[in-house]
Amino acid sequence: MLTLASKLKRDDGVRGPRASNPASDSTRRVSVRDKLLVKEVAELEANLPCTCKVNFPDPNKLHYFQLTVTPDEGYYQGGKFQFETEVPDAYNMVDVVWGLNSLFTDLLNFDDPLNIEAAEHHLRDRDFRNPLVFGFPDAASPVEEDFRNKVEDYIKRYAR
Repeated sequence: MLTLASKLKRDDGVRGPRASNPASDSTRRVSVRDKLLVKEVAELEANLPCTCKVNFPDPNKLHYFQLTVTPDEGYYQGGKFQFETEVPDAYNMVDVVWGLNSLFTDLLNFDDPLNIEAAEHHLRDRDFRNPLVFGFPDAASPVEEDFRNKVEDYIKRYAR
């Protein structure tokens, strides 16, 4: 990451005052994007969830990175999910990482939800998933148990 920042400073110094030809404008836009990506990477590294690791194979292409999510709780605990990600201009890489991480971790808090409708749906259907209400006092419901078994099988086969 520092390599790109140093390169951008050096390129700005070599280029001198901004020229008015179209090629220079295009190069300038890329440089502005790269400067923004340097800031995003710093923000990402400062706020990276403990379940995530990020690798930038090419320090000159910060919009392309590898993300590994290793959930430490929930159904996907014990799995290792790897993504190669290229973030388009319109997206913030921090949001992309948090979104992928939330797919595999239990980040939902139905007591203080951001999505009221989803929380209400969860509370309505909670009795269906509750083993005591569903009639299985010592085990999870068959639906939940089947799902958990499928997740464990998937992790054993593909996410180690």
